[in-house]
Amino acid sequence: MRKIRYSRTLSSKWLKTKILQRSKEVRSFVPETKLLNSTNLFTMLNKHRMVYVKPVRGTSGQGVIRVERTGDGTFTYKVDKVKRRFVSYNAMFQSLSKSKLHRPYLIQKGIQLLTHRRRIFDIRVMVQKNMKNEWEVTGYIGRVAHPKKIVTNYHNSGKPISLELLIGAYLSPSNTQTYINKLKILGLRIAEQFQRQHPGYKEIGVDIGVDTKFKPWIIEVNTAPDPFIFNQLKNKSMYRKALRLARHHGRFRRYTKGR
Repeated sequence: MRKIRYSRTLSSKWLKTKILQRSKEVRSFVPETKLLNSTNLFTMLNKHRMVYVKPVRGTSGQGVIRVERTGDGTFTYKVDKVKRRFVSYNAMFQSLSKSKLHRPYLIQKGIQLLTHRRRIFDIRVMVQKNMKNEWEVTGYIGRVAHPKKIVTNYHNSGKPISLELLIGAYLSPSNTQTYINKLKILGLRIAEQFQRQHPGYKEIGVDIGVDTKFKPWIIEVNTAPDPFIFNQLKNKSMYRKALRLARHHGRFRRYTKGR
């Protein structure tokens, strides 16, 4: 039986966004983000047409809602597999307020993500302090959403897939590796920024979405990333390394039944 003990974590997506926005190297990869209220949501929908409404604190994609302003002037939002349509913004916002979890939310610019077999995917990049106490990218993996869902998380029926396979459908082998290296550099810059703002972090998981022009966007930063997702890959080298360092930093300990 596995018992998990977390080291230092930061749960607020709003605070993590502020940390990223303070970096000149990173801020251009951060989607526009505002706290949820009626005025901000209306403004963001007029500007971006599609946004994601997320709990400020939450995990595994729980409570995430996609909101859109359609070409015919109607408004829609989708929670899990259920999509609702409204002829007016006020009616939509009232219904949305009842459907969301009872906690603070934020609004994030929606990204038109690349797809795999018509299913959106994003990317998890694992960055950890190694045995020399230096930041190192120890893993990367694609996460393909369930065909009827708006989030890619493994606990929400998302499917982990090799990133080489996903990006390789769009780029040549050499360009695929070059692009993955760029994502790894971005992950390292994000880790360094978190270290500058809040010293003490030993590992982060960066969720990155890639749009149809191949620009990467930072969807979220997880300060207690789960290395076990890499066990889904055929090649177990990333999994073994990420888990070894997670245990080294005291996040995972194994207990046997009866102890």
